[in-house]
Amino acid sequence: MLAILSPVFDNGAPIPIEYTCEGRDISPPLQWAGVDRNARSLVLIVDDPDAPDPAAPKMTWVHWIVYDIPPSVTGLPADVDHHDLPRGGKEGLNSWDRTRYGGPCPPIGRHRYFFKLYALDKTLSFSGLPDKDAVLAAMEGHVLQHAQLMGTYQKQG
Repeated sequence: MLAILSPVFDNGAPIPIEYTCEGRDISPPLQWAGVDRNARSLVLIVDDPDAPDPAAPKMTWVHWIVYDIPPSVTGLPADVDHHDLPRGGKEGLNSWDRTRYGGPCPPIGRHRYFFKLYALDKTLSFSGLPDKDAVLAAMEGHVLQHAQLMGTYQKQG
C-alpha cells in the first residue's frame, strides 16, 4: 500500500512556518513507501482546495507539481528546486504560473494542503510545461496507486 508522510508534520497537523510564505517558503521533506512494483513513474501534486476562503472556497490553488519521478525514489528532501529533482523528474506549472514549490500563504482562515502522490504505469510526456489539468488528463487510466498527506496552515500575522 502506497503511503506518504513528512518528518516535519503529521497528517492533519499544521505545516511548520519554515515551509510557508511567512518562513523560508521551501518545500518540506517528504517520504513514501509501498510503491507498486509495476509503477513506471510517480507524480506529486500539492494543492489547496480552500482558496481563497475556507468558509467559501472558490477554487483549488496548485502549489507544486512534480512528475516522472522514478519509482525507485523514496522521497524528496526539504528545499527542492529543479536542480535537486531525481533524474528524470520534471515540474509542471503551479497556480503562480511557475515551476517550483510555492508554500502555504492563505489570505484568510486555516487552509488544508494536500500532498497527493500517484504511482503510474507509464511516464508522462508533454510538449510544453503542463498545468494540473494536463497532468491529470495524461494520468487518466494509468494510476496504479494513490496516497495523500494533508497539512494545515493559517497565517501567523
